[in-house]
Amino acid sequence: MGSPADFQNEIYLKGLGDVVPELPTDLTRLEGLAEERLSAKAYGYVAGAAGSEHTARANREAFDRWRIVPRMLRDVGGCDLATRVLGTDMPAPVLLAPIGVQAIFHPDGELAVARAAAGTGLTTVLSTAASYAMEEVAAANGDGPRWYQLYWPKDRELAASLIGRAKAAGYTALVVTLDTFTLAWRPRDLDQAYLPFLRGIGVANYFSDPVFQEAVGGPVDASNRDAALMHWVANFGDPTLTWDDLGFLREHWDGPIALKGIQHPDDARRAVDAGMDGVIVSNHGGRQLDGAIASLDALPGVVDAVGDQATVLFDSGVRTGADIAKALAIGAKAVLVGRPYIYGLALGGEAGVRHVVRCLLAELELTVTLSGHAGLDGLTREILATGDIRHGSSG
Repeated sequence: MGSPADFQNEIYLKGLGDVVPELPTDLTRLEGLAEERLSAKAYGYVAGAAGSEHTARANREAFDRWRIVPRMLRDVGGCDLATRVLGTDMPAPVLLAPIGVQAIFHPDGELAVARAAAGTGLTTVLSTAASYAMEEVAAANGDGPRWYQLYWPKDRELAASLIGRAKAAGYTALVVTLDTFTLAWRPRDLDQAYLPFLRGIGVANYFSDPVFQEAVGGPVDASNRDAALMHWVANFGDPTLTWDDLGFLREHWDGPIALKGIQHPDDARRAVDAGMDGVIVSNHGGRQLDGAIASLDALPGVVDAVGDQATVLFDSGVRTGADIAKALAIGAKAVLVGRPYIYGLALGGEAGVRHVVRCLLAELELTVTLSGHAGLDGLTREILATGDIRHGSSG
């Protein structure tokens, strides 16, 4: 595979034949185009956030406060973004974040994303709330790297079954989302009276599960669909979970485990004490708790607390390659990208997702080299400023 930054040369060369990209290369423009393309319900679901959406705005404002201070004459003739995260080799420290109900954005949903991820070498993280069963997505992903995200249900037998199926289908790391044991107050969805799960979208992993089917009297069809949906409602999340319950995960999963939704350093330390392999600093893209701390503001404290004891990953608010570089410089081992690739999916299916991925990786590589570094090792907090720039004498 060539350099990700070669994508810009490819674009310019095609321009000689008056061929321009079908989608913008400024990924911040995708949301507006997606709003024009999607139904109000689908757009509100992906673009919306909790309450006044203050947390979502805070995520973006936090990125603006951190600025990169470039260095010159540093020999950046070659740049290597490759890394290994929780046992998975990656061409760059970028993953496709778990996002559910993708069929409301494009009919191929998670299948298109899985194919695009495999084609670009990135790791896709499949949501429990997917539109297609995890086995179907694994088939679409082929030999591509994939992780599984668990929404931990109340029914422990169902949880064990979901985890076991993921292992059998070749998902190599388990991401456990902690911040969504119940859905938040989301005005954009409420104003549309729209919850896709109640319309049978995003429940494929449940309806295809043998434990779930046994609980509702057999395979889900027209005769028991309403009962199945109510069983899903009753079991989606478990607000009674505590740190003591994490042992259950280790009993049923022998691979790496990362806890998603960590914001406080003490919670990160408790994750380490519980034997977890990683934590993902995330506020669910602002979708769960209005008025919460921005993820990027939470990242330094978590890295300082456990950075040498567990793998720290990051998501929430990422829109560009420069955003990714900033999170890596603060101390994240890798970054999960969410809404941008969903907008790409909505606008162009698999090709749209590939476009977003290629843009992100190209911009990330160019950001690294233009800041004066030839690889990920150079991305430390020393390259960032948040106000007064402190000039040092070190190389």
